[in-house]
Amino acid sequence: MTTKSENDPLKENFNQFFHLSDKSFSNLKSIFRYSHREKGEVFIRVGYRNESEYMILNGFCRSFLLNPEGEEITLSFFKQNSVLSPHITRTKELISLLNYQALTDVDLVEFSAAEFLNLMIENLEIRNFGNTILVNELIRKTEKEISFASLTAKDRLIQFRSEYGILENLIAHPVIASYLGITNVSFSRLRGELSKGE
Repeated sequence: MTTKSENDPLKENFNQFFHLSDKSFSNLKSIFRYSHREKGEVFIRVGYRNESEYMILNGFCRSFLLNPEGEEITLSFFKQNSVLSPHITRTKELISLLNYQALTDVDLVEFSAAEFLNLMIENLEIRNFGNTILVNELIRKTEKEISFASLTAKDRLIQFRSEYGILENLIAHPVIASYLGITNVSFSRLRGELSKGE
């Protein structure tokens, strides 16, 4: 017989990273808060205090910075059932190093990074979950570096489409172009070529 906890969609989302027992997940869930962010909202800002970890339940968001000319440069995209970059990788002394923006309406699970750290110390399963998230973040960043060094802009666009699907139709194209490291004009040209099968 399947128990209610085994059918918990939220637990299944977390288990895609590392399997947590019902007891461990219950401990983790005790620090959860749920929040909703409107499309376009920058909910984490460079230079502002941030003390939370996040999982996206629905929607898309991105991390970005401003270059010296004041242009927004997209660094990463995050989709449904993914975890935002771990707190330790995007803050210094609790101050955010990056901006995070909701690209669509977004529903989040938010929890204190300090409380999460305490749970990691106390609970081996939660510690392994946290370490897995850190490793995944390192892999993601390394894969992006490899793609920039070894793939053409067209191949990077194809890779983006494979990973994020419908997002291209939901957001402003300059956001994607900056992520791919190309101009918006080049992005439009590549879309045209791909639509013609070139």
